[in-house]
This record gives sequence, structure tokens and C-alpha cells, in this order.
Amino acid sequence: MKIYVAGHRGMVGSAIARALGRVVPQAQVVVRTHAELDLVSQEQVQAFLQAERPDYLFVAAAKVGGIHANNTYRAQFIYENLMIEANLIHGAYQAGLRNLMFLGSSCIYPRDCPQPIKEDYLLTGPLEQTNEPYALAKIAGIKLCENYNRQYGTNYISLMPTNLYGPGDNYDLNNSHVLPALIRKAHEAKLRGDQTLPVWGSGKPKREFLYVDDLAAACVYFMQKSLSERGPQGQPGASGQQEQGAAASDNAAGVHAEVLPLLNIGTGEDLTIAELAQTVMRVVGFAGQLVFDASKPDGTPRKLLDVSRANALGWKAKVALEEGIALAYQDFLSNAGAGRQP
Repeated sequence: MKIYVAGHRGMVGSAIARALGRVVPQAQVVVRTHAELDLVSQEQVQAFLQAERPDYLFVAAAKVGGIHANNTYRAQFIYENLMIEANLIHGAYQAGLRNLMFLGSSCIYPRDCPQPIKEDYLLTGPLEQTNEPYALAKIAGIKLCENYNRQYGTNYISLMPTNLYGPGDNYDLNNSHVLPALIRKAHEAKLRGDQTLPVWGSGKPKREFLYVDDLAAACVYFMQKSLSERGPQGQPGASGQQEQGAAASDNAAGVHAEVLPLLNIGTGEDLTIAELAQTVMRVVGFAGQLVFDASKPDGTPRKLLDVSRANALGWKAKVALEEGIALAYQDFLSNAGAGRQP
């Protein structure tokens, strides 16, 4: 089987490539750098997919960043993400690819969702304004998959991961997400001998965090489950026959929902940003005090995904948060911050 991982240099794409190497070693994993293939170019993407014709496509390529980057580069975030996903999804259909997985984000859900957040809560309320452009682009990707399935009978599924961290993360203090930013801040504070650790916002919002290799394991698991139900050509297999024509609002019977191909992927557990910072400090070995900067935005008050649908289908996260942060810190020391002086 030939599998194309779009975005293989990113944290998610590289984790998927690693997981494929472990779980499906016989597969031919196809990758392209940005210099080799500009995913914002429809012409380049269509030519590539027509030439390669992979059996499966992971859409892990995206322009991503933390709350500051999302709120600052709003036009870039919506434009580039819309173009990347539209080119890949439509290009896949034009090239005859029946099987595809789109990776989104938990920010697609309304700002003030009931907790934990079920897949059915999509589009039931206003989005968080600081990352609305990125969220809208990701919602468009979900709807592309949904409606290509409706009109063309494709097997395009969407996984919505919670906040991710791990090897290959971005540790830039202006554009990174909260957990890698805290790892770098705590490390540099330890090197300087500081007594305090600054944290954006009030520290009260609650967040859920998933180690990226757990997400990659989910991606490969649901790829395999989807293919077993639909077959490599995207047609119903023996185990998928019973779901033909069934309403997809209840996705318990299988992965390949005809109407709403959407699964939340997370741990089902959350903690406050203050608790997260304290955990990072323990792992890094920094014994200072937390200082909260209330002039910085908090973002959504809480984002905890309901992962019961994914769990019922046989997948569950394995890496505990403190264990995962320790692994991420080792990756930071090896690749991003070894010996870095503040």
C-alpha cells in the first residue's frame, strides 16, 4: 500500500510517519518537502496526486500556532489552511483516491460548549475569537470530507485531536502553543536561576493534552479500521455492509460515517493552566513561583473532548501527561534547547 503523508516535517505528520513505520512496515510512505510540492498551489497538488495515486492520504499539513500567532496572522491562517485542505481533498477525489484522513483541531467547537465536548456540538454556537480564522478553515475541511462522502461515496474521515505536544514541537515563545512555551520558559528560568515563571493569562482555563505519538497511533488505527470496513477502493467491505444507508449521527457502528466522518481524539482528562505549569516545573526541575500575566488572553475557558466514540471503537490514549512532558523535555534538550542560554 502506498500512503502519502502531507506535512511529514511537522509534529503530527512526522509522528504519523513513525507510526506507519512501526505498524505497517510493508507500506510505501510517500512524502514531499515544501520545496518539492507547494500545497497551496492547486496545480502542483493535482499533478502530484495524479502521478503518485496513493492508496491513502493523511492531511496533516497545516499552518499552526498558539493563541498569539492565531490572533496576529489571522488572514494567513484562514487562507493557507483553506487552500491546503481544499487542494488535497479535491485533488484526491480527482485522482481517484477513495480513502483519506483529515486532521483538524478541538478549536472547531463553540467557545462556550457544554463539557466534555461531543462531536455533535459542532456549529452549535460562536467560536473563540482569538482563533476563529483557523477554526473556520478546519470546519471547512470537515465539511469538505462530509460532502464528498455524501455526493461521491468517498471514505474521507476526520479526526479532531485535542491540544498536542511531543517530539518536533515548536518552542518559539511568540508562536508556540502553551505547553512547549512553558517547557522552554521553565528551562531558561532554571538556567538563569530565576525565582519566578511568567505564565500568560490567569492560569484558570482548563485544557486537555495528548502526546503526539498517541494521536499518530489513533490515526493508523482508524486508517486500518476504515480500510477493513470499506476496502482499499473505498467500497463497503464485509464488516461495513451493515452501515450502508445508516444515519451517521450515531457513529458507533463503524468509522466510515456517510454523513459526519468525525471523531474526537484525546485523553478525556484536563487540568488548569496553573496545574500544567506546575507539572512542567517538576519535570524540568525549576523550583520558582508562578506569576500570571492578566494582560494576556486566556482564550476558551475550557476545552475537554468527549472521546467516548473513539474509545468505543477500540482506541484509547496510553501516555500519561507527566510521562509525556518528560519525553517532550528530552526532545527539547536534544533538538531545540540543548545548552541554550537565555
